[in-house]
Amino acid sequence: MDFNVKKLASDAGVFFSRAVQYTEEKLGQAEKTELDAHFESLLARADCTKNWTEKIYRQTEVLLQPNPSARIEEFLYEKLDRKVPYRATNGEILGQYMYEAAKEFGHGTPYGSTLIQVGDCQRRLGGAEREFLQTSSISFLTPLRNFLEGDWRTITKERRLLENRRLDLDACKARLRKAKAAEAKAAAVPDFQETRPRNYVLSASASALWSEEVEKAEQELRVAQTEFDRQAEVTRLLLEGISSTHVNHLRCLHEFVEAQATYYSQCHHFMQELRKELSRSVRNFSDDPSAVSINSLSPEMEALQIEEVQPPTSGTRRAKVLYDYDAADSSELSLLADELITVYTIPGMDSDWLIGERGNQKGKVPVTYLELLS
Repeated sequence: MDFNVKKLASDAGVFFSRAVQYTEEKLGQAEKTELDAHFESLLARADCTKNWTEKIYRQTEVLLQPNPSARIEEFLYEKLDRKVPYRATNGEILGQYMYEAAKEFGHGTPYGSTLIQVGDCQRRLGGAEREFLQTSSISFLTPLRNFLEGDWRTITKERRLLENRRLDLDACKARLRKAKAAEAKAAAVPDFQETRPRNYVLSASASALWSEEVEKAEQELRVAQTEFDRQAEVTRLLLEGISSTHVNHLRCLHEFVEAQATYYSQCHHFMQELRKELSRSVRNFSDDPSAVSINSLSPEMEALQIEEVQPPTSGTRRAKVLYDYDAADSSELSLLADELITVYTIPGMDSDWLIGERGNQKGKVPVTYLELLS
């Protein structure tokens, strides 16, 4: 085995010197070189950024994948540099179950056809969720992870190296102080009445030796100070880069919000389409003599003859339309966002609907599209 004994001994000596300096500082027996206030504020800001980035990253992982077992599996595949196997979303699984159930119950039955419609909607919801998960992972999670596993590790390494340089510097300062104190003691004027001539020679020799030690300590201190200043500058530049990290994470946050807004907008659109389809299906089965009577199962869903409905003498209210609404058939009233209409209800009517009037036009309108005014 080939190794350098002198280097090993030197490294052991440096390690021992740092350990002694660190211990004496903790015991209050040694002075410590303090960093300037600006540098300390940069350190505090970097630590705060790391801590909150880690918390946001972990919680976003939980939001996107609530199943801890699935998260661990994905982590292992990533560490093994293998492709994560395809995993269907919950919506896609539910949609598949509804398709299979419709086959058993019959596509032509009211329940079977409705299962197909709802199952298709669930499948589309699952696809939108998958797209949202992929987009969020790429645009938000990956940059946060890159910071924690890349930039922050570099900062931590350089900070550790700066602390070692600081311990070396303070150890050199301590050795210089001790050497100067010993030199001063050796150079003190002896008492000629009590000291023998031989001691004068010994005292002069010791003074010369300590002078050499002082010069050596001063040289080591200059080298240690230079290395400390250089490392402090490197670390300071890395810490100032945290501002750029904030700008990058801000951009990623905007992209995450945009992906989330797109996802929920798609879900809302799919559900509104499903509601219209189900409403048309109910009317179709009501008009089909051979179909099971939906009205007999749900009296509240009886078809309204809108033209025969008369507004009550009291109880009408004004309402503001929140969103555009396209009427599914002649019994409904199309709406435009921000317009004002008159609404009222009639006995036996579904609570999700009201009768709306606009001039000579009259029809059913969904409550969720309205803001009732006093």
